[in-house]
Amino acid sequence: VQLQASGGGLVQAGGCLRLSCVGSGRTFSRNAISWFRQAPGKEREFVSAISWSAGSTDYADSAKGRFTISRDNAKNTVYLQMNSLKPEDTAVYYCAARIGSTITTIAGYYDYWGQGTQVTVSS
Repeated sequence: VQLQASGGGLVQAGGCLRLSCVGSGRTFSRNAISWFRQAPGKEREFVSAISWSAGSTDYADSAKGRFTISRDNAKNTVYLQMNSLKPEDTAVYYCAARIGSTITTIAGYYDYWGQGTQVTVSS
């Protein structure tokens, strides 16, 4: 599975962005997909996850109520809609896939990673 993240950019606080993660490979639709982020000088942290069927989702406390994860398996794409962005959301955002359908917040359990897309929120 290869992943391509896109949709990042520069936005003012309170603005919104939609990130996309496009996957290749026939198994993408059966993979759990997550978004992680890493800010300069900080460790990579979990943001959101979605199961293969979209029946289960999970969010970090910092994302709840502002971010929404969704997927379109026909397009091999997972989306992260980010609203009410804050300067502390500034980071490189990565999408990751794990073999199997169960979602997890632990980065080490993911098997494939995209290259990351930069999100910068100005105050």
